[in-house]
Amino acid sequence: MSHQDTDGNTASSPHHQALKQALDWLVKSAGLSDLVFREECTWTSKGLIFTAILWAWSDEKTLTDRFFLARKVVVAMEILARIPATSYQAFLKMLRTWTVALTSALVVAFRQRMQTDLADRFKVCGFQVFGVDGSRLELPRTESNEERFSPAKARGPSKSKPRRKPRRRARSQAARARRAREKKTNSPQMWLTVMFHVGTGLPWDWRTGPSDSSERDHLRQMINALPAGALVTADAGFVGYEYWKALIESGRHLLIRVGANVRLLKNLGYVKEKNGLVYLWPDREAARNQPPLVLRLVVAQGGKHPVYLVTSVLDEATLSDKQVVEIYALRWGVELFYRHFKQTFERRKLRSRSADNAELEGTWSLLGLWAMSLHAQVELARDGVPARRISVAKVLRAYRKSLREYKSVADPGESLRELVSKAVIDPYKRANKSSRDYPRKKHGHAIGAPEILNATKDQINAARKLRGQLTSGLTA
Repeated sequence: MSHQDTDGNTASSPHHQALKQALDWLVKSAGLSDLVFREECTWTSKGLIFTAILWAWSDEKTLTDRFFLARKVVVAMEILARIPATSYQAFLKMLRTWTVALTSALVVAFRQRMQTDLADRFKVCGFQVFGVDGSRLELPRTESNEERFSPAKARGPSKSKPRRKPRRRARSQAARARRAREKKTNSPQMWLTVMFHVGTGLPWDWRTGPSDSSERDHLRQMINALPAGALVTADAGFVGYEYWKALIESGRHLLIRVGANVRLLKNLGYVKEKNGLVYLWPDREAARNQPPLVLRLVVAQGGKHPVYLVTSVLDEATLSDKQVVEIYALRWGVELFYRHFKQTFERRKLRSRSADNAELEGTWSLLGLWAMSLHAQVELARDGVPARRISVAKVLRAYRKSLREYKSVADPGESLRELVSKAVIDPYKRANKSSRDYPRKKHGHAIGAPEILNATKDQINAARKLRGQLTSGLTA
């Protein structure tokens, strides 16, 4: 392939050469020259990155065993001038010191790869589309994890324990279920909010925090990392004037589902009225002389209920109603990403007992899955395989097989490149499984329709006055 030579993929080459070739390609454009370790340190920035990614890829049962395997593979690659230390704790100490700098360099490099090597699928309906959503990762119940990741009410200062009351048996199944939910809510869980690129199905950015973190605040923190003119699509959990205003004022666009928790106005007269035009202007923001947000409402018929979508792209010639519905349907890709990360990649529960190490494990797990998926997708893109046809499970098995058998020469048809080329979902059409009553299946209530009201005379006058003030301020 154009981005690879053939040295690491011949029948006479051991698996670790193919892994080195893949990792070299991934970090080639990363700015690592400024990251210089101490002279007596046996690690280098490149060697530490390779080890951390292989550590994330490994399926050994313990984190320590994963490190030992990753270290052996990196030593076999002969990219280090000196043999690195065998201490797992020393490796974690290096990661704690350098992860921020290394992550920043890798994220920039991976984004550049996505924009250049996957340019033909980087835009959807003329926009660079990103989805955002949050989920929780379970953690071991240790004091360190509880202090950092439990909900705020559970992290508060400890009080003297009251006299223990005799435990009563729950009288109903609902009471037992409620008690189980409360226990789970108070357990340490890491909240993860991922910004996901819709066209490629790859992550773009993420934020982590305690289990009661605000995914909307995480979104606001990630806005500046988005390309100019990008469009962000999300579900009804991402509503809010200040968040939408921050997106629009940054030069990006939004496409959000709204429900009964949103009140919209029509016929406000703040701009030239047309069909479908609505405004988000809460009373509190109006009292603060904040301008209304001008939006377009699109109603699509869902499976059982109408779906109400608002977008800041007002021109239908730029983004039609049909395209609005199409883009929102693709938002489901972020749910697939979480399934791949938590189930296929086996990160539903992290293993680290220390809060600092849990953050390292989560960060390098995300980078590892991103690196693997990016490399495989570029490989398969040359064969015309679309992102939706790539089997993440088969990709993972291909890299893990090469990792486990790093010393041996690949059998015919089992080199890393050949295994990745077969990591494609077969064309068989699966039956609809939506009717199955899975144990973890969510049975949430319908979010309802937004409240859409005609603007009152006072609101129209206030909007007209505010528009005049803003116009005069611009011309002054």
